[in-house]
Amino acid sequence: MQRIVYTETGGPEVLRVVEEPDPHPGPGEVRVRIHRSGINPTDWKSRRGAKPGDPIHPPQTPNHDGAGVVDAAGDGVGSALTALRVWVCEAAYQHPLGTAAEFTVLPARQVVVLPDSASFDLGACLGVPFVTAHRCLTVAEDGPTRLGPGTMQGRTVLVAGGAGAVGNAAIQLARWSDATVITTVSNARKAQLAAAAGADHVIDYTTTDVVSEVRKIVPHGVNNIVEVSAARNATLDAAALGMHGTVAVYADNGGDAMNLPIRSLMVPNARVQFVLLYTAPVAAKQRALVDIEAAVLDGAVRVGERAGLPIHHFPLSQAPKAHEAVENGAVGKVLIDVRD
Repeated sequence: MQRIVYTETGGPEVLRVVEEPDPHPGPGEVRVRIHRSGINPTDWKSRRGAKPGDPIHPPQTPNHDGAGVVDAAGDGVGSALTALRVWVCEAAYQHPLGTAAEFTVLPARQVVVLPDSASFDLGACLGVPFVTAHRCLTVAEDGPTRLGPGTMQGRTVLVAGGAGAVGNAAIQLARWSDATVITTVSNARKAQLAAAAGADHVIDYTTTDVVSEVRKIVPHGVNNIVEVSAARNATLDAAALGMHGTVAVYADNGGDAMNLPIRSLMVPNARVQFVLLYTAPVAAKQRALVDIEAAVLDGAVRVGERAGLPIHHFPLSQAPKAHEAVENGAVGKVLIDVRD
């Protein structure tokens, strides 16, 4: 098979194509023939590491997310999954074989059936963004632990950065669960994308007082905030939260330290919850996979321009350019087309 590897940390230039024998699944594992590989910011951040030139052994194939077809199963798995279309998540976490390859091998619990009605493009976009968004929407003390129609009815969600991949996923999942969704963006183009994803209210934070606008929409404040830039937005979030509200912080865009206004968070008994997919509770991730599978079956989640998430395609041979596009802030989702 062909796969992309890097043997030292650094920029996109450390990625190269190698030819190797096809891998074989071990006990409890399946082998997936990859059609699409999805790239997330965590993929290029892992590739860069703390400093360039640190050796990586064994060679690492990047990318956690992907979609394809199960073509072999190891002992203890059975044949039920074989030949099924699936999407995968966390393929490269503490594992050398990510999805930027013709085949990947991973535990069967990390693959989810992809119905015939859903494209491989959609499948490759689901993993990290949607599981992260699910976790962000289900950590509130007084909120649901599962998502689906009616589970967030009567609740209001504020999504920071609604044109990003996690922001888009949070909008779609919250809308599917009957929440009212407010989102913030930085320009008119991103506003169009956030609206296409299904946001009820879109606020350009560069031209509008976000807190004032939020309080006009929901005077008692929002229940959940899905936060991509806590360092910049900590004061704003505290002012926009309602009673018993929760801020779920899933990224450190804009800085890696935040100053919390204690009194304005203490009065509503607010909660600030940090979210990292890879170390999240296993039970929470399993609930997310089940709920996302249901959302796909419902036709409730989509990708592409009309769903607010433009797709950018690169062939496997151009994996360095694909990583560079994500690192440079491409709006939408970057996919590697491993197969036609």
